[in-house]
Amino acid sequence: MNRAEQFVKEQLQHDSSGHDWWHAYRVKQTAAAIAEREGADSQVCILAALLHDVADPKLNPSKEEGLRKVEGWLQAEAVSAEASEHILGIISTMSYSGGNRPPMQTLEGRIVQDADRLDAIGAIGIGRAFAYGGARGRLMYDPGESAREFQSEAEYRNHRGTTIHHFDEKLLKLKELMNTESGRELAEQRHQFMLEFLDRFHKEWEGN
Repeated sequence: MNRAEQFVKEQLQHDSSGHDWWHAYRVKQTAAAIAEREGADSQVCILAALLHDVADPKLNPSKEEGLRKVEGWLQAEAVSAEASEHILGIISTMSYSGGNRPPMQTLEGRIVQDADRLDAIGAIGIGRAFAYGGARGRLMYDPGESAREFQSEAEYRNHRGTTIHHFDEKLLKLKELMNTESGRELAEQRHQFMLEFLDRFHKEWEGN
């Protein structure tokens, strides 16, 4: 676990888009807590949570190249073939990708997906949304634009909407997509905080 943390720090320490080492740390912490409550394999959950963004296509030339990087590390650390396959399966299928993904196939996958999505909502999620928008050169808000619905992963990836519209396009949908009871409980509070933030944002936008 310590070597996994060091590897992730080396890979993600310079990211400024909200997919940095501290994101991986928070997802790991949340996944470990949920795994304990749900009776899942904590080791698989923790390793998948730590490594998930090392393979993220947003941070690699391709999704395949990112997964090969993770696979190489797992092999070098002599992680069992069964655990490695499970971890790679989680990482390769847990992304939101416009909301068009099939359900996760294992309890551990559902837990890590919940932990990752929980870090995209609430106070941390708001901060990460604006960090990502700034890193990608996106506008904070444009009242002349509207939120979009996406029919494919490619359409979602290529869309360059504003950060505020991203709440309607993704973040406000995540509460209903939680897999576990623990995830749903945590998401409820964070979702409400985002609604309060957006209400205040729109009032202040008009000078109120």
